[in-house]
Amino acid sequence: MIATVHTLCRPLLRLGLIAQTAIGIVCGILLAAYSPAMAQSAALLGQVFISALKAVAPVLVFVLVTGAIASHRRGQPTHVRSVLMLYLIGTLTAALVAVVASFAFPTTLALDAPQASGNPPGGVDQILRNLLLSAVANPVSALMEANFIAILVWASALGLMLRQASETTRTLLSDLAEAISQIIRLVIHIAPLGIFGLVAGTMATAGLGALLDYAHLLLVIVACMLFVALVTNPLIVFAKTRRNPYPLVFACLRGSAITAFFTRSSAANIPVNLELCQRLKLHADTYSISIPLGATINMSGAAITITVITLSAAHTLGIGVDFPTALLLCIVSALAACGVSGVAGGSLLIIPMASNLFGISTDVAMQVVAIGFVISVVQDATETALNSSTDVLFTAAACQAWDADA
Repeated sequence: MIATVHTLCRPLLRLGLIAQTAIGIVCGILLAAYSPAMAQSAALLGQVFISALKAVAPVLVFVLVTGAIASHRRGQPTHVRSVLMLYLIGTLTAALVAVVASFAFPTTLALDAPQASGNPPGGVDQILRNLLLSAVANPVSALMEANFIAILVWASALGLMLRQASETTRTLLSDLAEAISQIIRLVIHIAPLGIFGLVAGTMATAGLGALLDYAHLLLVIVACMLFVALVTNPLIVFAKTRRNPYPLVFACLRGSAITAFFTRSSAANIPVNLELCQRLKLHADTYSISIPLGATINMSGAAITITVITLSAAHTLGIGVDFPTALLLCIVSALAACGVSGVAGGSLLIIPMASNLFGISTDVAMQVVAIGFVISVVQDATETALNSSTDVLFTAAACQAWDADA
């Protein structure tokens, strides 16, 4: 029996991960259409997949960052500073694209939705305060709660202290990182099954009917994210590398965005991104730090969501917004997006803070947030896909630019 199953599955196993994932998506949609009850049961596969990624990601990041810093030799190049600059430029550019699109295609909303639950932050200063407190959290609790800011801080500190350690200790860290990476590869191999479960469960539960009421808003948000992914990000990469950016762009979209779209978690997609960086033969000293850092602060998609929905609220209430104020919103959205991972509810709960720029009350803003949660099935998935794939894209651009200059 086992031999027969293996023979039947052999052609499927020979396909690449992307082809297997595409088959999983199609099968999930068909199952949801044919039998919603079975589709909801199949959602367990997706939950197991995401849980496995989330469980192993904090340990992998801690070991990789510690090992990379401990084994670093004086004079050995790293490109984290260049990657951080690209993250900042990319997030600000995404917010600017969202402002232009909101002026070109203004959206109005029917504000009769119930208020969303959650406590929005009072301002950017509170977001930065939360980030600072997260950075010095207990390292054990950070690993348990997947607090990647604290994991990065503690791993960096431990790595610096271990730079004077014996060669045996550094070898042990390297072997440990490789062992955990092997576990990651096993988890990634079940991605098609996991995505099949995620698609089936999502389609059976949410469907598409609820999205049609807010199709214009959703279309503007998704169009902005596609424009950033396919136009502005490639331009930034070209300016950095002086070579055709699209082979790299499409490699990152295939290898990172597809998985991130369905997991809807930048943290869960960290192992996938690390695996992709390894396949692209990037510098391990760079991507072992830039990828987990990007999952926390590189939030182009979040900046788009905050900007578009906030300006939609202003247009709905008839509030005139001049372009200088909209540019200020760009900066606020970019800064707030960097701290989005430390705020419960993600980018949507930043909207009341941004709405305060235009004098919109929190009560009204929370109605807008509720609308955001209705479209989040697509909005949050697309946002995560853009954020996560951009982490790899900008890391690769910095590494390639350095290699070209060397």
